[in-house]
Amino acid sequence: MDQIKEARVPCSSLLTYHRELLVTRLRSIQCILDNLFTCGFFCQEDVEIVQQTATKADQVRKVLELVQCKGEEACEYFIFIIYKVCDAYIDLQPWLEEINYNPSEDVAVMKVVNTDPISRYCEKLRHDMSQDTSFIMSYGQQEETRLEDLYTDTVMELLNDCNESLGFLESVDQLLGDHAAFNPQGEIIYVMGDAGVGKSILLQKLQNLWSIKELQTDAVFFFKFRCRMFSTFKDAEQISLRDLLFKHNCYPDHDPDNEVFDYILRFPEKVVFTFDGYDEIQEDVDLMNLPEVVSPEDKANPLQLLISLLCGKLLKGSQKVLTARTGIEIQSRVIRKKVALRGFSPDHLKTYTDLHFKEQEHRELVSIQLDASPHLCGLCSTPLFCWIVFKSFGHLHTMHDSFHLPETCITLTDIFLLLSEVFLSRSATPAPSLLKKSTRCTSETFKAGLRPLAVFAKLALQGMERGSFISSQEEISECGVMEQDLTLGFLRPVSEEGASGSSATFEFLHITLQSFLAAFALVLDEQAAASSILKFFTECSRRRKVSCLPLDSCISSSSKPSEKKPFATNEHLQFTNLFLCGLLSKSQRGLMGHLVSPALLKKKRALLKSYLSTSVKLHLRGLPHYDGQEGKKVHVLPNFLWMLRCIFETGSKDIAQMTAKGITAGFIKLGYCNVYSGDCTALNFVLQHRQKVLGLDMDNNNISDYGVKQLKPSFCKMTVVRLCVNHLSDSSIEILAEELCKHKVVEVLGLYNNNITDVGARLVAQIIEECPKLRVLKIGKNKITSVGGRHLANAIKKSSSIFDVGMWGNSLGDEGAEAFGEALRNHPSLTNLSLSANCITSRGGRGLAEALKENTALRIFWLVENEMTDDATPHLADMIQANTAWIGALTQLSVLCNQRLENLVKQIFPLASPAQVLR
Repeated sequence: MDQIKEARVPCSSLLTYHRELLVTRLRSIQCILDNLFTCGFFCQEDVEIVQQTATKADQVRKVLELVQCKGEEACEYFIFIIYKVCDAYIDLQPWLEEINYNPSEDVAVMKVVNTDPISRYCEKLRHDMSQDTSFIMSYGQQEETRLEDLYTDTVMELLNDCNESLGFLESVDQLLGDHAAFNPQGEIIYVMGDAGVGKSILLQKLQNLWSIKELQTDAVFFFKFRCRMFSTFKDAEQISLRDLLFKHNCYPDHDPDNEVFDYILRFPEKVVFTFDGYDEIQEDVDLMNLPEVVSPEDKANPLQLLISLLCGKLLKGSQKVLTARTGIEIQSRVIRKKVALRGFSPDHLKTYTDLHFKEQEHRELVSIQLDASPHLCGLCSTPLFCWIVFKSFGHLHTMHDSFHLPETCITLTDIFLLLSEVFLSRSATPAPSLLKKSTRCTSETFKAGLRPLAVFAKLALQGMERGSFISSQEEISECGVMEQDLTLGFLRPVSEEGASGSSATFEFLHITLQSFLAAFALVLDEQAAASSILKFFTECSRRRKVSCLPLDSCISSSSKPSEKKPFATNEHLQFTNLFLCGLLSKSQRGLMGHLVSPALLKKKRALLKSYLSTSVKLHLRGLPHYDGQEGKKVHVLPNFLWMLRCIFETGSKDIAQMTAKGITAGFIKLGYCNVYSGDCTALNFVLQHRQKVLGLDMDNNNISDYGVKQLKPSFCKMTVVRLCVNHLSDSSIEILAEELCKHKVVEVLGLYNNNITDVGARLVAQIIEECPKLRVLKIGKNKITSVGGRHLANAIKKSSSIFDVGMWGNSLGDEGAEAFGEALRNHPSLTNLSLSANCITSRGGRGLAEALKENTALRIFWLVENEMTDDATPHLADMIQANTAWIGALTQLSVLCNQRLENLVKQIFPLASPAQVLR
């Protein structure tokens, strides 16, 4: 009897027994009708009878009646359709598991075509998105590059709500996962980064992966938006959520009953949104007092719909990826995960070089020239700037007999002049002969292309003045842009002319290019007063706080008075100022002299230099000073970095000297200032003129190895070198060792939380041994094992000046601990030591305890988060009890995370304050 197979329940009986469940949960019948008809179970009359039934529930009942009339095979095929088209019938998948459904052999061979509106719309979205994202089309309209042929990952750092590092993403595919989501209630995956660092291309890669079903997500729908579009709607225009999704992505065909939208409302977790460039919303109306949009059916201002989506008022639970430039403040309560893009690492840059240049000869030539210029390497760590340099190299190399990357210190202005030369050369120079190439003459190219350059510059400036990054056909025509000018590459189309009569719209290749051209317009304008070149300096000085109003308003409980804020962010204006300094610099005088009357050019240069000199003096006077252990300190204000960038672009030695002289403090704090590698040349340009020694704190930035190379000439003056949390590798330590050991003035060295290995630790040990003034070393949270630990301990043992060493968060192990024990034995000056979180077991604890019996200098000792057990307790107890002088002087003992040891310390220090026995 046990071998008799249990009888299969007839499918017709299942449909009868579960009739009401099916009526309740079966929401879409189109796919069922289509397949029943195609396979011959239904005739056209049956289909029409169902379609003419009034309500959805009655339609389902009618289908069930007809199916059961057709026999058992039709009933099973009905269930088989639900089984095969699982996405469309997600509500019924638990029911299939409940009835333990497995298709019979006869039905399993029957064909099911997915004609469900939801599945159809998903496929349409994937198809359209694949078309939109498979190519990189930003280099004018003349070239297309496959995304997969050029896309290169950048450094993607995960941050918590306090902007502390949580590690790195290995690939774009991990962006949507739960890893490092510090706020599960948040709605936004927030991706931030500087101009040109690759935020948009990252989203394009994410979108493309979804379109080809290679993204690790079960999302059924993916909607992409650019935030700047929300500034193009008319003030009084109101749309619904349905309109926002379908009219500004793609429309669902074959969906008469709005099943797609209903599915989105019921399963928001199956939807992914990307919103690119939140900082580009330039809204000049106050939306604070408008009601929140909580109903998906209500019409509202498009920007309010965006805010309600981001805050979770609409489609709560959907996944939203939002990008913005660094510095845009969004409250942590709405952020689920935070990712900072840091640009290309050296390995990424090599990969990008190999992808860009197919010929080995060109790859080697570019690599050699990059290696020869640390500043150019630093600029090329930003993907946009790297793309411009590489594209310009490739284009000009094919046109001219010889073209090399600039050997002198190239500025950002030089890079965008290079791009403009490439664009203008398309019309100014005929196609080169295969046998003979032309000789490059930059000034002739710009003179020949002055008319299109001037009209594009005028258009860019007008956009900057009104806070707009999108131009209509009418606006570009009014500026004098001709149809043939559009092929040069400065502009690209955003939308084509609509059937309803809406005009085509255009945008500049990148917002930073628009800033560059706006600066060009200020220089070229011979009608306006010369002082008009300073208009954006004035605007930026009035608006120093970088925040984005709309999302702040959405999550703010207090109401604020309405006020117009046409420039909620101003980095694009800061770039315009920077490029103005570059175009009016002495190094560009030859080129600009061919485009502007020499008298006007001289006047504008004098005005700019005077303004910068005055501004620098006022800025330096206003810097807050305070006294610290390293002496008189100054913590720079946010505008200081832009000031340095502008000074470097001018190339003015006089202003650089004046700035260096104006920094009267002996210590500059530049921590958390978003300094990237390219800024280090600007900083060095000023600091090289300083006569006195200087302490420099650059903790928590993004200077990388490129930045350290650029700072090399200034290390001779530095008594304090703090480069913690800056993505440094051993190659940076090699430079530091060379320079610091040569000049021997360093007193404080901060290298915490970088990528230093045992190789770098050996170089740091050399610094300890050869720099007699070194007092403080912070090198925790790196990748140092017992090998590097022994080198450091041996060097510390020989040093008579060092008193504070932080080694927290490495992997010293017991061998490293024993080496540090030997260094501590009778050490005359080391008073502060942290060996916490270093994989030290009881063996290492015993070695440290024995050594400390002979130490009288140590005052602060940290050993928490190690792996010591009760075996170490007697040895540490003997150490504490045997050294009464040590006990009397001890101020902080942190060896806890061991209950018996904790109790022992309490017994020895019964009158100690909480500060003395740390938990």
